[in-house]
Amino acid sequence: MTGKHLNLVLCGAGPAADAAVLIRLAQEQSWTVTVTATQAALSFIDTAELERLSGNPVRTDYGVAPGTERQVRPVNALIIAPATYNTINKLALGIADTYVLTSVAEIVGRRVPTVIVPFVNAALAERRPFVSSVESLRQEGITVFLGQTSSWLPHKPGTGRAQQMRFPWEAALQHLYRGNDADHPND
Repeated sequence: MTGKHLNLVLCGAGPAADAAVLIRLAQEQSWTVTVTATQAALSFIDTAELERLSGNPVRTDYGVAPGTERQVRPVNALIIAPATYNTINKLALGIADTYVLTSVAEIVGRRVPTVIVPFVNAALAERRPFVSSVESLRQEGITVFLGQTSSWLPHKPGTGRAQQMRFPWEAALQHLYRGNDADHPND
């Protein structure tokens, strides 16, 4: 990677509470970071902490604070983590009904290296819409970090809290450098 600006997109799932881990790891590797969060993610994150760490406001919608201008930085990499069932399916179908999905769709359309780390339980991951969405995103060149070869598997329903402790923040960042072929969801 030659660029050093990372956009981290957080969805409403438990690991979002630990997003500071990724910000610190990225900064240790000389990345600047902006955070975009879905409305559902706001109940999981400490917005003030993420803004302090990143030095940038957490974006959730099209608006900007009164008296400020929207700053748009070139994005050199995108990580969507934790990515929910809903976000993955909507992104694959091209549904851009929120600021987050619209901005992600545009970044993906610009062929910016993208890593998605799903946080879904096994029951949801086995559904055909999800499997099709993961396949579709991979066909677009997006790394979906999921499957036996990535050592990141969907968790059993009701065990998300334990799985959250193992969330692969560092591996997601490393994938941006490796350019690995996508893993297969049902390996």
